[in-house]
Amino acid sequence: MPDLRQLSRQFPHAGRVQAIVLRPARDVPALSVERALAVADRGLQGDRSAERTPRSPAHAGGGKRQVTLLQAEHLPLVAAWTGLPHIAPTLLRRNLVVEGLNLVAARTLFADQPLALHIGAAVVLQLTGPCDPCSKMEATLGPGGYNALRGHGGMTARVLQGGEIAVGDAVRVAALPAGA
Repeated sequence: MPDLRQLSRQFPHAGRVQAIVLRPARDVPALSVERALAVADRGLQGDRSAERTPRSPAHAGGGKRQVTLLQAEHLPLVAAWTGLPHIAPTLLRRNLVVEGLNLVAARTLFADQPLALHIGAAVVLQLTGPCDPCSKMEATLGPGGYNALRGHGGMTARVLQGGEIAVGDAVRVAALPAGA
């Protein structure tokens, strides 16, 4: 019988990138694109997260929120809770919408067993935590929009290895080498 450490590394199949969203600047409409370049320790080229200048040496490398990810399967739930017929990924301003893979489960459960998301042929991300909604979701989704997105706002990640990401790319979870 597998133990919890083994179970936390086992996924039934790969997921898939359903959408890529770039946020060029604060309070500017997000853009849906077919491809993006992930830059190690920065984020997605063309997204405001990757363009940030570190506030101090302690913030060098772009921090823990270089890329934001959203579970595609949560979009219909949030739409139902807000009474909207459909929610476009650009409204929620998360960089990658992933389907077919439980993103919360892809976050490292044991510190000595780090996990990473491998996207397409080259990109490697490490999930860093939940991506909680901001108060703007109330205006974007209507009254109760903030609470509709709570617990379903997605995850944040760091870019460990850059490269191109395209809609349709496979998203796999794998263990990181020790000390990575």
